[in-house]
Amino acid sequence: MKKWMARKILNLAGWKIDATNPPHERCVLIAAPHTSNWDFPMMILFKNAFNLKIKWMGKDSIFVGPLGYILRKLGGIPIVRSRTNNLVNQMIELFGRSEQLMLVVPAEGTRSHTENWKSGFYHIALGADVPVLPTFLDYGNKQGGFGTPIKLTGNIKADMDIVRKFYRPYSGKYPKLSGPIKLSEETK
Repeated sequence: MKKWMARKILNLAGWKIDATNPPHERCVLIAAPHTSNWDFPMMILFKNAFNLKIKWMGKDSIFVGPLGYILRKLGGIPIVRSRTNNLVNQMIELFGRSEQLMLVVPAEGTRSHTENWKSGFYHIALGADVPVLPTFLDYGNKQGGFGTPIKLTGNIKADMDIVRKFYRPYSGKYPKLSGPIKLSEETK
């Protein structure tokens, strides 16, 4: 029922579902470009349209009261961004305990323009030995879907070149808010 309803809503809104690449059941999903609050409801619609069970990370301040309960039920994991709490290792351990886990990570870390992506998605996938699966919401063409899984090699620049190539044709709701696709580790 959820799958049918989500597909109907997306269709009525003029969105196309790109089912070319089926999702991978153990992976870190990159949620990009991330430029709008609309990205979250779109993620939920596409999750349901593909009948996926996902976990996603969000800032802890949105997980309050009844909304917090709902967000957790939707797969949310509250993240306290103001303190270092070894989040990467916690997510690697979560993969170690899970036969199936699709962890959505907003690589940009914000809806605002930023000069670097957060590298957590990279280190989680590398440490858990799972592929990175790029996803896209292309507002320019009103289309969403998945890329092919990327098996990381540990060569950050080479791996990120593959990610950059994938995202080149896609634009977020507010393209001017998208920053360059690079990790700060690439410049070291």
